[in-house]
Amino acid sequence: MPDITREYLALRNQYIESKFTRLNPVQRQAVFTTEGPLLILAGAGSGKTTVLVNRIANIIRFGSAHGSKELPRNITEADLEDLRAAVQSGRDLPRETAYLAVRPARPWNVLAITFTNKAAGELKERLRAMLGETMGGDVNASTFHSACVRILRRDAERIGFPKSFTIYDSDDQQRVLKQIYKDKMIDDKFLPIKSAVAQISSFKDKLMSAEDVAAEAPRDTKAALISKIYTTYAGRLKTAGAMDFDDLIYHTVRLLQTDAEAREYYQNKFRYVVVDEYQDTSVAQFHLVRLLAGGTNNVCVVGDDDQSIYKFRGATIENILNFEQVFTGAKTIRLEQNYRSTSNILNAANSVIKNNMGRKGKTLWTQNGDGDKVHHYTASSEQDEASHIADVIGEHLREGAHLRDHAVLYRMNAQSNPIETYFARAGIPYRIVGGQRFFDRKEVKDINSYLAVIVNPRDDVRLRRIINEPARKIGASTIDKVGELAARAGVPMMQIIADARSYPELMRAAAALEKFYDMYRELCDL
Repeated sequence: MPDITREYLALRNQYIESKFTRLNPVQRQAVFTTEGPLLILAGAGSGKTTVLVNRIANIIRFGSAHGSKELPRNITEADLEDLRAAVQSGRDLPRETAYLAVRPARPWNVLAITFTNKAAGELKERLRAMLGETMGGDVNASTFHSACVRILRRDAERIGFPKSFTIYDSDDQQRVLKQIYKDKMIDDKFLPIKSAVAQISSFKDKLMSAEDVAAEAPRDTKAALISKIYTTYAGRLKTAGAMDFDDLIYHTVRLLQTDAEAREYYQNKFRYVVVDEYQDTSVAQFHLVRLLAGGTNNVCVVGDDDQSIYKFRGATIENILNFEQVFTGAKTIRLEQNYRSTSNILNAANSVIKNNMGRKGKTLWTQNGDGDKVHHYTASSEQDEASHIADVIGEHLREGAHLRDHAVLYRMNAQSNPIETYFARAGIPYRIVGGQRFFDRKEVKDINSYLAVIVNPRDDVRLRRIINEPARKIGASTIDKVGELAARAGVPMMQIIADARSYPELMRAAAALEKFYDMYRELCDL
């Protein structure tokens, strides 16, 4: 190797490393491992978001340059002099990508999947701070569902749905199933609607179609009934041009599995796939990640097998435990230095979690001080527990602590009642965090339903919600008659409403239906 090349490679590594000096050695290792499958086991408080942000920034700024012997172009003595000066002065090198980078990614070639919109927003905000408004903003950072919506808005027609498909929430699901139960005279006591929702969700997470379930279901059993409900439910959503939340992932996976052109397009588009909270991914999400990353196999997943808490939602810890077996040639990096907690807290956590079965294994440590000891209290009842919490907080307040210094965590909302009762008795003011979300409010759901019907007139479920909201003297029996006529004719309910006077069954309500339809047309023309 020529001396000029050897010096250039050494200086390039120094320059790139100088941009990530705030990271610890293991974090930098994760940032500079850009190619191939990578599992980052990130303990609580170990700076995983910092690693994700810096790793994406490195991929966009420098590509796989660090540690590589590949040159971006023929190196001249002038190039070397510029690089020497930049390393010595600590300043940024003009046109650093052209000077240094090896196959850098464009921002839109990176797909970063998080579990919440808040986490996605934080990721993009920090990328903007590192890369600038434009480059940082062009990175695809979103939840699984948001990523799937973008894919389906482009390609839903390939699987028989309109691009303007409606997205049904849990309330819409309940409405569809209630109508199915009514039409098929199914007793909710024999098979509660909540159970049907859970079963259908489970089928979709396992990527089982209604036909798959029907082929396996024994005759004359509850399983056979579930199969019939699933078939009818799937059919009604297809007719309405609608998808529920589970469908967003289910149909995206099906699209990528069955359509080679679409699969190739997205594999070329997303050269790098990054997934946060991988321990909480489901079967369907695993298949989605594998399909999207199948082109380059540049998939990086970040998670902690000790923090898997969403099994009840379909999460499977095997996704993270089996990562190295599924993705050939995968590397594993453990982030074990904790920046958040004291030694006493970490020691207590380590002593508990080490008893877990089926874990990758890691031991968190910190340079922070010992801190206060962890206190444990075993209560004899919910009331005893609530009384103890109120007593401890009351004592702290008398010693000069502030209310804002305290937080009470409980596993489910039902457990708040005794705690609230004892707080009230002790005169301790409190605030319950979380309440009804904005988009769950009735008036917001109504407005969204109007918008959905304007965009997608096939959406009978949303139409049923707003046809008499506000009251228009269109009763439930009239709505059912419209639904029956639509089902008989194989057309959307809106088509029946548009021609209401043609149906003797609707003559009494024809004026009200016409008035509603006229309003609908006016809204469509806005």
